Amino acid sequence: MKQALVIVDMQEVFFMDRKNYLFESEQVVENINNLIQWARANDIQVIFIQHTDLGQDDEMAFGKPEWKLHNRLLKQLEDKVIQKTTWDAFYGTELAQYLQDSMIEQLIFVGAQTEFCLDTTIRSAFSHGYHNNILIAGAHSTINSEALDAEQIIKHHEYIWNNRFVNIQPNTNFQA
Repeated sequence: MKQALVIVDMQEVFFMDRKNYLFESEQVVENINNLIQWARANDIQVIFIQHTDLGQDDEMAFGKPEWKLHNRLLKQLEDKVIQKTTWDAFYGTELAQYLQDSMIEQLIFVGAQTEFCLDTTIRSAFSHGYHNNILIAGAHSTINSEALDAEQIIKHHEYIWNNRFVNIQPNTNFQA
């Protein structure tokens, strides 16, 4: 089964201002980088999804420091980067066509934010016919909200997703 590693919105906005720091951010970046190395060692396509706000004054507008992919990620020039303007990486982007053209059958998800863009993209992938997807535990994160702390948000979403929209697997299964 041909796979792709899909890295959602791991952008500088989550590393520049304490109020936006991802829960366990250092470990999440390390885990994602390990997955990138594993993907490359196994000839698996690496796809970066990059949220792009449309307004020039918006925090994540094209070209702003907060918009850039996190500088510690092991991104290479040949990696596909798909910009999106909504929470859904499929909506109004080339993602569906790119996956079809590349004959990708299974998506491996990591990234941010758990309850927003990652959740929406995981559910959209399922609706697009990708029913055997994987989410890597410890390789996605979010920030605290007024209702729940980040750890609770992650646990809740993993409970909802597992064996429905994705199969959650530990990152130890994916070592280069």
